[in-house]
Amino acid sequence: VSTQSTGDSLVDGKIPNRHLLIATEYARVTSKWIEANGLDASIVRTYGATEVFPPEDADMIVDNSATGSTLKANRLQIVDTLMTSSTHLCVHPSVFDDPDKLAMIDVFKMLLESAKLARTRVLIEFNVPNQHLDEVVQLIPSLKHPTISPLSGNAAFAVKSAIPKQDVVNLIPKIKAHGGTDILITEIKQVVT
Repeated sequence: VSTQSTGDSLVDGKIPNRHLLIATEYARVTSKWIEANGLDASIVRTYGATEVFPPEDADMIVDNSATGSTLKANRLQIVDTLMTSSTHLCVHPSVFDDPDKLAMIDVFKMLLESAKLARTRVLIEFNVPNQHLDEVVQLIPSLKHPTISPLSGNAAFAVKSAIPKQDVVNLIPKIKAHGGTDILITEIKQVVT
């Protein structure tokens, strides 16, 4: 949970010394932060979409942030971090003595891990002529191996792989340079390895 503000609301990158309007879903946490920092501020209670309040309806917000993409989209910057959190899967020790419950926990854990992995990858699909298949396959940063299927007429192959998102920009021109066509990039919901 952090305090966020547009650059316009800050004075020399700092919180201004005047009455502030702070939008948040976290009223108690925000009140404690205001008091601890000796600020003159009022809280506007929000119920979702807090990031859209500044600059017209609030000087700053207190909200949670994971990746920072919403902050950037709304021209907000972090001014202070009130707390950090992490996710933990906790079970009662007796679960380890019950094979059925333990199996359910393992499935749940697998599904969580697959969703987490999917956030870092996209599915790339494209067609490539036979003579360039081996070269292109060497370029693909697959989890294990790309899926390769012959196209009708056997003149080309369809290639499919879950690749790291950050590799897309560099990979597409390389695929094109090796005769790749019909390149598709798709978001993934889960990747079970």
